[in-house]
Amino acid sequence: MKYRIDRSAGAAPAYMQLYEQLRRDITGGVLEFGDKLPSKRLLSEETGAGLITVEHAYALLEEEGYLEARQRSGYYVIYTEADSLPERTGPDAAGIGRRYEGAVSGSAITERDPEEFPFSVYARTMRRILLDYSDRILEPSPGAGCTELRQALASYLLRSRGMDVRPEQILIGAGAEYLYTMAVRILGREKRYAIEDPSYNKIRLVYEAEGVSVEALELGPDGIVSSRLRECTADILHVTPFTSYPSGITATASKRKEYIRWALERDAYVIEDDYNSEFSISTKAEDTLFLLEPERHVIYMNTFSRTISPSVRIGYMVLPGERYRAMLEKNAFYACTVPVFEQLVLARFIEDGDFERHINRVRRKRRRK
Repeated sequence: MKYRIDRSAGAAPAYMQLYEQLRRDITGGVLEFGDKLPSKRLLSEETGAGLITVEHAYALLEEEGYLEARQRSGYYVIYTEADSLPERTGPDAAGIGRRYEGAVSGSAITERDPEEFPFSVYARTMRRILLDYSDRILEPSPGAGCTELRQALASYLLRSRGMDVRPEQILIGAGAEYLYTMAVRILGREKRYAIEDPSYNKIRLVYEAEGVSVEALELGPDGIVSSRLRECTADILHVTPFTSYPSGITATASKRKEYIRWALERDAYVIEDDYNSEFSISTKAEDTLFLLEPERHVIYMNTFSRTISPSVRIGYMVLPGERYRAMLEKNAFYACTVPVFEQLVLARFIEDGDFERHINRVRRKRRRK
């Protein structure tokens, strides 16, 4: 067995080393669809890692859709590069159906508890911004947003999601609905947009209000049904890969790769709406579609409506690395819709680490539940 644990100072945690090595073999085809992985005990003995370490690595791979645990049988690879997953039969297929039904019922969506937010810390940050910036808060914002917030977001995305982006790629707007209109301005009203079915109803309403053609694509238990994706005539695919609302479905690793392949083959765009990922109870954040194709075909969106409050009307869009300049030009004459004061407060809240401490505290609380 080739898996090794680096125990030198500064090395990644053992479970993450195992996770990365196993994931590399799965995505690289060394471990193929249907292959059974070594038992947790065998891998523990071979690598010298604790049984809990191996369980943790397997759990992360299972959460992200690379593996499937089968009762009294072990872990099997379910990731595939094929356009559609092989049809499942037998008891495992029934289990997947039950998970889908539970998700559609809405049980997978967790509401934000107002008591979880550190209001005293946020209020202190507001007072500091008033003192530090004085009259600056009365000035108009740059069109794409304040430099401070764009820099803070770029650093946060690198730390939390592994997304290495320039601050210049980030565009600030007043919440999700406004971001959708910005996307139409950038990508064009003549294009055809595809959305998930079911999906957050305002996505369709905003697109239709902007005068664009919308096509709804049926969701299956692991994301958009492959046959519907292949048959659609859209130029832009708007997806919420992590806990799509209202179904609660999270796209598997195979499905996320399928979305990217769809965009590459058509020279199309994927809008990745990542509104609900921060409060995942997983100990590792889901890989974003943007990470899979950061240069040309994916636009990443997120807001602070769930992590802070819906009243904080701040969202942001990350434009692809090779195309962001041309995209920004299409939006250049619009003023930023978020006040400078609110942008500076959020930037400081992120820079000081208070935002991430809040996220981690909520995630720990929800894991205990």
